[in-house]
Amino acid sequence: MEKRLILIFFFSCLGLLSFSQDKFIIQNKKQSDKVKFKLINNLIIFPVEVNGVTLSFLLDTGVSKPMIFNFLNVSDTLKIKNTETIFLSGLGEGESVEALKSRNNVFKIGDALKLNQDLYVVYNNKLNFASKIGSPVHGIMGFDLFRDFIVEINYSTGYLKFTAPEKFQYKSCKKCERFNLEFYNRKPYINAQVRIEEKQIPVKLLIDSGGSDALWLFENDSLGIRSNDAFFVDFLGHGLNGSVYGKRSKVNSFSLKSFVLNNANVAFPDSTSISLAKQIKNRNGSLSGNILKRFDVIFDYQKALITLKKNRYFNEKFSHNKSGIELEHDGVRLVKEVDNKSLKDSNVFGNDDAQNNNTRIVLSTQYKLSLKPAYVIVELREDSPAKNAGLLIGDVVVSINNKRVYEYSLQQVMQMFYDDAGKKIKLKVDRDSKYLTFQFQLQKLF
Repeated sequence: MEKRLILIFFFSCLGLLSFSQDKFIIQNKKQSDKVKFKLINNLIIFPVEVNGVTLSFLLDTGVSKPMIFNFLNVSDTLKIKNTETIFLSGLGEGESVEALKSRNNVFKIGDALKLNQDLYVVYNNKLNFASKIGSPVHGIMGFDLFRDFIVEINYSTGYLKFTAPEKFQYKSCKKCERFNLEFYNRKPYINAQVRIEEKQIPVKLLIDSGGSDALWLFENDSLGIRSNDAFFVDFLGHGLNGSVYGKRSKVNSFSLKSFVLNNANVAFPDSTSISLAKQIKNRNGSLSGNILKRFDVIFDYQKALITLKKNRYFNEKFSHNKSGIELEHDGVRLVKEVDNKSLKDSNVFGNDDAQNNNTRIVLSTQYKLSLKPAYVIVELREDSPAKNAGLLIGDVVVSINNKRVYEYSLQQVMQMFYDDAGKKIKLKVDRDSKYLTFQFQLQKLF
């Protein structure tokens, strides 16, 4: 009898182990854990340990399986195995990209662990999120986390919270709105309304936390979904298959039940760039980071629900790039700086009293060479202030408004281009080892 009980216990454990390999399990008694994230350009960047190596991932509700991009020596460093070659397609006008599909990878996020995770490794230099947001990003993931947990995104505090569905309890929230989700190809869709030229239009949108814009709409004259006369053609972003361009404009309002956002930014991507996206029946566009960040969000894939609550970002004004410049992080530059430590050790004569006006004589000033991030112009909007001032794609920005550009993050520099119309921008650039200075004013387009 004792032997039989031991065998039953043994086989029960095997069943639990097999089950846990196919899903994320939180390894604590509460069955819940919080993970800190960085909000960069409306995108969520969080730490993920893959086969024992800690990487930075983008949380993207628009992807069904984790992907890693351009990770050096990925096969050796991450111990990638059990691979097969496949081809992936997405946004953009280019061809499908080659990738390796790998099985049996170990993923760990905080206390959450999965022992048998599929992973796609994409080798394509153009798919480099780090250069576009100025922070290390090695990959993206979404569905596997949302499928296994109730996921709370607190944009205000910068925390993700994962809870096992059987342990989660909804709290009473009079200021919240709850919506039903629909799923196509493991991706969540929500129903909303936009008002364009006084016409209220119901729309079905992909919830895309991996996009930094506010709203994308697919033009459809029969539904009244089209840009008004106030628009400009612009670079919209990078897709899996190439760059995406389209029109930028405004909608009179965007509504999620009682939550109404007036004069919201909208982009109308070129139809050639979104041919795959338009194959989803009745899809009208995407709802992305610049709207999602205005709420604290609860995703409940098990019950096909999403709960929204306004946060401190809700009333933040929608703005747009008034310069016409898109920058990317492009390696490093060797910069000569004053070595403050050597300066302190130098021979200094003089007093610090008021009579000699704090005059000092420094006999020796030493310099050091440092590697600093380089920001290069990769896109220039036609007929934009920057383009008309004479700037060119490929120019490396050295300073902005007389301050060395490497003292800012890429996000901080780009944010300057979203400032008030009329603000003067002075850029010093390195063009083929020649230093040139350009000035222009930010221009409002709506």
